[in-house]
Amino acid sequence: MRQVECRTIAETISGMFLDACLHLPDDVLSALKRAKDQEESPVAKDVLDKILKNIEIAASENIPLCQDTGTAVVFLDIGQDVQIVGGNLEECVNDGVRCAYEEGYLRKSMVSRPFSARVNTKDNTPAVIHTEIVPGDRIRISVMPKGGGSENCSRLTVLPPARGREGIIDFVVNLVDESGSNPCPPIIVGLGIGGTTDKAMTLAKKALLRRVGAPNPDPEVAELEREILKRINNLGIGAMGYGGRITALAVHAEVFPAHIASLPVAVNIQCWCARRKETTI
Repeated sequence: MRQVECRTIAETISGMFLDACLHLPDDVLSALKRAKDQEESPVAKDVLDKILKNIEIAASENIPLCQDTGTAVVFLDIGQDVQIVGGNLEECVNDGVRCAYEEGYLRKSMVSRPFSARVNTKDNTPAVIHTEIVPGDRIRISVMPKGGGSENCSRLTVLPPARGREGIIDFVVNLVDESGSNPCPPIIVGLGIGGTTDKAMTLAKKALLRRVGAPNPDPEVAELEREILKRINNLGIGAMGYGGRITALAVHAEVFPAHIASLPVAVNIQCWCARRKETTI
């Protein structure tokens, strides 16, 4: 049994959130550059140019990519042969988030009593934590500072199974169309299909951790991703809603078996500022 100190987890998460809020992953940056090259609208191309300039300034001056430094979302894949010592895991994760947002002067956006007083927690905790037990003696940590604008455009439905593939496509494309400029396109669409409603929503969020444009290994699912992406980019919404060819950079779908009576479908939309970091300890 391999032991991992809670302090190590907290320090790792702190550094990851600081880095994620200042530096966009290389795959996201490359996808935005490709979008600029492929874009035909002069206005949208200019918007993408400004987005790329923003990314450059954030990295060179160590300032956040976006003023909305998001909800702290953390995925932990915990090896079954790991023993976490020296503290409570949830508290350690929140300690890491607290340290990052205080030391980095990142905006604190979390409020308690969300339907009434809405009092700011002042340190961006608590984090939203997803844990999974996996084989091995390591812990894989993925963090995602998730902005409110794109999160607000996420939706869940349960389709009649007879709606099938076309029902899924219609739901996703109509949602993106209705969202317009609100999620700050060009977006990445996380799509969760199957399981229960909560499972579908988790799949949709986790799909956003994938490298931009990396297809699902299942050929049928990969074809669904391509078809939805094509239809989204025919909507003409474009970068930041100014019109154009590129509304989405990618569609990432994850699928899980479902009950015979239901077809849960969840969409989690990510803005162009697709911040995420991953490491293994």
